[in-house]
Amino acid sequence: MTPGRKEQICRLLKGIEAGDAESVSVVDEEKYIQHNPQTYEGSEGLAELFSRLSETNPTVNIVRVFEDEDFVFAHTEYDFDTRNIGFEIFRFEGDKAVEHWDNIQSRLGPNPSGHSMVDGATEISDLEKTEINRQFVQAFVEDVLIRGNGEKLYDYIKWNGFTEHNPRFSDDVDGPITVVSSSVSGEEQDISYQRCHRVLAEGNFVLSVCEGALQGSPASLFDLYRLEHGWIVEHWDTMETIPPLEEWRNDNGKFRGLA
Repeated sequence: MTPGRKEQICRLLKGIEAGDAESVSVVDEEKYIQHNPQTYEGSEGLAELFSRLSETNPTVNIVRVFEDEDFVFAHTEYDFDTRNIGFEIFRFEGDKAVEHWDNIQSRLGPNPSGHSMVDGATEISDLEKTEINRQFVQAFVEDVLIRGNGEKLYDYIKWNGFTEHNPRFSDDVDGPITVVSSSVSGEEQDISYQRCHRVLAEGNFVLSVCEGALQGSPASLFDLYRLEHGWIVEHWDTMETIPPLEEWRNDNGKFRGLA
């Protein structure tokens, strides 16, 4: 019996530890599209990457993994001499992965409330609410993060029961309000959400994939939300600056294929 898609992706990601080229067999090398601009195209590129990374004696911790139709997405922690937090997205056709996106950030923290970038709830529930939760987060991203309507934050986030894992902020929702409100006040802002490319969901967990800027440089902004009783109650994220086009090792685009 062919392993499930989540199991295959977990094996693929854990294969980084030993440089296991066999774990890459889940990838269809003839169709595979790599959207990490710093990785070469094709499964041979992945095998070479795994071999190089294994020389640093890495560890890979798969904290959370989800499935949304043909997409599997995972929340991961890597230690390649330095510790990094990542989100990985794979698109499947049948039992083969044919497309990949990711977003990696150095691990920072704990934040002012004592939370790390990966701790917190992991159990998937409320599968029957997947679409409702997806639409709720989509509305939040468009209304608050992109349009900068900070005053509406409390329409979406449970202010007296919210857990924040961003290393800069505490569980006090006023911090993010200041950040998103600056987008419409004309103030200089270091985080800007400009376009949402995809919202993936399984039950009570929803991942938004956005394009924006960090301190004026193009960036990818991945945010994972946990919902409970119709409210956002927990949040994790990674922010990564997109390298200049001349440094890309493939031409597939950071977000292409997600819309």
